Amino acid sequence: MSDIRIVFAGSKGRMGRALLPGLRTTDGLAVVGEADEGDDLAGLIATTSADVVVDFTVPAAAMPNARTILAAGVQGVIGTTGFSAQDLDDLDNEARAAGRGLLVAPNFSLGMILLQKFSEEAVKYFPRVEIIETHHEGKVDAPSGTALRTAERLAAAGAAPAPATSDVARGQDVDGVRVHSRRLPGIQAMQDVAFAGEAETLTLSHHALARDCYLGGVVAAVRAMPGRTGLVRGLEPILFEDV
Repeated sequence: MSDIRIVFAGSKGRMGRALLPGLRTTDGLAVVGEADEGDDLAGLIATTSADVVVDFTVPAAAMPNARTILAAGVQGVIGTTGFSAQDLDDLDNEARAAGRGLLVAPNFSLGMILLQKFSEEAVKYFPRVEIIETHHEGKVDAPSGTALRTAERLAAAGAAPAPATSDVARGQDVDGVRVHSRRLPGIQAMQDVAFAGEAETLTLSHHALARDCYLGGVVAAVRAMPGRTGLVRGLEPILFEDV
């Protein structure tokens, strides 16, 4: 079987610098092109005969790049955040019309995906829950896309809506789940999901110590995309589809 040919968009960014060395040395994958801001992504896809584009750029480029990927007739694995719910619905329709697949995930850490899965179980017994997420000072969005996704999954799994309040110090209300964001130096990424019940608490935590932790999820996503059609939301469908 031939290698899956990858073009990486955002090669000069933090994620690009962290992921590219591992992608280059992973069996079955071949990095055939690298693009950054201002480069002709469509042209690069065509000249390299790429199979999959991995996109870790910036929110402003997320939607245009996704449409470029589909128009070029290849598959996409997108870690850039900034998509609205409507954006994702539109991309699903466009991907199906093009006969191609896109995977859009706010986080590629296998540990974080497991944290979210375990949290969905815990919330059935402890419906009062809040999220505290901490990232480095350079992270633009707050709450993070990962925290928003966690809150959405908790709400769907039965989280009790937090009491209404106008106090901004109580965090952002995301589908009834309070999310608190911190931006501090010296930290990569941390997320705590704090549950409380009668006379007891439970906290599930995940700490990303370096961006290398995202490599396994990106590799799994790239390997899963050939032959898929439509939008895949998050890593869960490919990690747990056989469970």
